[in-house]
Amino acid sequence: MRIGIDFGTSYSAAGAVVDGQLQLIRFGDDRQFRTTVFFPLRMPDIAQFELTEQLHEQVRALVAGAKRDQSQELARVQRLREEAMQRPAHLRADALALVPTVRKQSDHEMQRAAVVAVRRQWAADEVRKAMEAGADVQNALYGDEAIEAYMASGTGHLVVSPKSMLGYRLEGGAREALLRISTQLLRHIRTTASAQLGTEVRQAVMGRPVRFRSSMKEAGGVQALEILTDAAHAAGFDAVEFLEEPAAAAYGYHRGQAAASRTLILDIGGGTTDIALADVGGTAPAPVIHGSWGEPVGGTDVDIELSMRGVMALFGKGVTPTAVHRYYEASTVHDLERQNNFRQASFKNVEAPYGPRLERLQLPGHTVRLNRAVERAKIGLSDQGRVGFELDYIEDGLRARLDKERLQDAASPFLRHLGELMQRAKADLPNQPDSVYLTGGMSRSPYVPAAAKEVFPDARIVTGDASLGVVTGLAHAAAAG
Repeated sequence: MRIGIDFGTSYSAAGAVVDGQLQLIRFGDDRQFRTTVFFPLRMPDIAQFELTEQLHEQVRALVAGAKRDQSQELARVQRLREEAMQRPAHLRADALALVPTVRKQSDHEMQRAAVVAVRRQWAADEVRKAMEAGADVQNALYGDEAIEAYMASGTGHLVVSPKSMLGYRLEGGAREALLRISTQLLRHIRTTASAQLGTEVRQAVMGRPVRFRSSMKEAGGVQALEILTDAAHAAGFDAVEFLEEPAAAAYGYHRGQAAASRTLILDIGGGTTDIALADVGGTAPAPVIHGSWGEPVGGTDVDIELSMRGVMALFGKGVTPTAVHRYYEASTVHDLERQNNFRQASFKNVEAPYGPRLERLQLPGHTVRLNRAVERAKIGLSDQGRVGFELDYIEDGLRARLDKERLQDAASPFLRHLGELMQRAKADLPNQPDSVYLTGGMSRSPYVPAAAKEVFPDARIVTGDASLGVVTGLAHAAAAG
């Protein structure tokens, strides 16, 4: 059995075509689940790091090596400078310009860098040991159940949106940890699908963005696909193929269109925004994809901006001298490193009530709880003028209030990226599309169709299934293959 899998930044889903009929896999009572996993096992806390004698020895070895390397480099540069000075006068300036400049590090800087390197390796080793223990794998929870369990227990390890980390440089054991997490999520999908369909699921067509979020440009996308491929095989799939998500959405839209048309597919998810130009509908067995464009921005970026611009003032942003990046760390729940940095920060010297509020926000589960509330407020503001939510887990009587104007302000950077992406696609098109088909969670926002209409004024705007447009297409693509 071959299924389609939408492994999303915010939500994941799966489906198959059985006897000509689409069957979406149910995860509990829902046809999708948050791409979140909870391991009921306390993972290493970087705050527990201590320099034992063995680790001190590692630091000393790193410092000694750094001093040796620096001495050799300084000596090399000095030789080059002396050789340049021996050149004829008319060639000397050019020769000196080719001599590299080396900044000499102090002993203190070398010591600090060595401690950072040792701490990073210690954390990677502790993660590896915890992951190899196996208890977390056997007892993993997924989706909203994972979030509730994490907030209730106050222990364990919650991973939100692992897809958003796949394209970033992964140091130490981070790649192995992310591979195991992705494997667990894909195994959850495979076993759930197998149980519902009554047959062993061993093959899949998986959606992928046009461009992954990445710190390594194209190499990040290559790494992301490698990790997902390895994870799929480890999860029990014998074969996995990838299809760009807007192309997948075109498969789903194609089947319901009696008349052929040239359509721009606009898929806006939690982490990425993707476009494809396709001929859909009519008698063709499948859509014809003419091109694709992508930008690694999406709904989570609006959530972060809404939190930063509409909520973090309650925690002292713009009021106290607390560094702005601390608030960004608290708002970015899918970034494990930033979340860890926020939990380690000290706010003891921040004036009341903001210092105590930040300390409460550091408690397990509270940044996730705040993020969920902001996300719900964003959705609510699609058809309401004002939305409020309680923050009584931070302080009795504390309440956040957001309105459409604040949301529009928070969405402005995303809308700028969206407009630029659509203009780039428009410039590449030989002919303008007959229609623009919208899918993905962010397509529910009223400012998205307005933005599409501004760039493509003559096109018909078609609103598709915001949650299931991509997985529906993936299921049909899997059946066609």
